[in-house]
Amino acid sequence: MSDYEEEPQMKIGDLKSFSRKVYTVAKVISIGEVRSVTSRNDNSAHEVCEALIADDSGSVYLTLWDDNISQIEEDMILKLDNAYVNVFRGSMRLNLGRYGNFTVLEEAPFDEVDLENNVSAQQVEYENRRPYDRGRSRRY
Repeated sequence: MSDYEEEPQMKIGDLKSFSRKVYTVAKVISIGEVRSVTSRNDNSAHEVCEALIADDSGSVYLTLWDDNISQIEEDMILKLDNAYVNVFRGSMRLNLGRYGNFTVLEEAPFDEVDLENNVSAQQVEYENRRPYDRGRSRRY
């Protein structure tokens, strides 16, 4: 059994907004410009950038933070474990977060990548994800 068959794999083209526990293998197509941001929680400084990754079913932007940025290069094959999808400015982004990680593979389980089906380019309606807020208006 090869490295990338240990967990059930999800294809990038099958990602939905707010998907959780995403295990996939993708090729890094391009890496965007690194930006400096300040955390709203504790005012700490962070670096962030987006990398376009793709498999044979589609492509998506992967948000990279701090140390992960320098570990990724174009044309690398990444095995992403326990990633999740969020919506940023109306489009889907794949994130590793605190509990996700990646490993670099020697070869991809696919021959070609599909750049036509960019799931990040699809506009996503923001949905309120708070389970305690069932659409009722708040009274003060």
